[in-house]
Amino acid sequence: MPTEVVELPSKGKLYPEGSELATGQVEIKYMGAAEEDILTNQSYITKGTVFDKLLKSVIVSKINYDDLLIGDKNAIMVATRVLGYGNDYSFYHEGNNVKVDLSLCENKPLHEVLENTNINEFHFELPFSKNNITFKLLTHKDEQDLSREIEGLKKIHKDTVPELSTRLKYIITSVEGKRDKQDIREFVDKYLLARDSRALRSYIKEIQPDVDLTYIPDGEEERIVVPIGIDFFWPDM
Repeated sequence: MPTEVVELPSKGKLYPEGSELATGQVEIKYMGAAEEDILTNQSYITKGTVFDKLLKSVIVSKINYDDLLIGDKNAIMVATRVLGYGNDYSFYHEGNNVKVDLSLCENKPLHEVLENTNINEFHFELPFSKNNITFKLLTHKDEQDLSREIEGLKKIHKDTVPELSTRLKYIITSVEGKRDKQDIREFVDKYLLARDSRALRSYIKEIQPDVDLTYIPDGEEERIVVPIGIDFFWPDM
């Protein structure tokens, strides 16, 4: 199978030196019949693992898939779709059929605070409480662990599941120098102000490396988010 090199939005800056991901590039192969078998596997679709199975199948570089930052994984997914089925992707938005050229989806420029770090951890002062924290950008493994915890919480809290606060417990790595997980969880549950939480999430959204999956339809002024569902890889459906 022919292969192509995908430029990662993070440019590899947030991976440890010596990691294959620190090169800022991942080599992937073109999709074949084996990958279409993955996409039609009902067990994978039901479990929500179909995209991960697909990406693991097409990635040629010797990387640890669990270490992939979510934004970098998104870029690999878009590249896989383009190589497999072409640039054009159609979807419905507010009752209208919209066609997007996926080759025009560019990586967000790397934020200056991310340059030359090789460490996935950043400092932030909460603007209202003035607490100093550190946080990280979530990897594939973090998201998997988070999903499992949320599924467990759903069995306990059938009416309300604290998804947002649980996510913050994975993102925050220290509070005023304290790195114990129990201290962090107690801080989020009891002391984190809603407006500080929002400020932190806004800052993360600003700096997080990712592929820009927004689009301005013809005749519109506001950007819309290009949806990625199972039909993302089935353009003829």
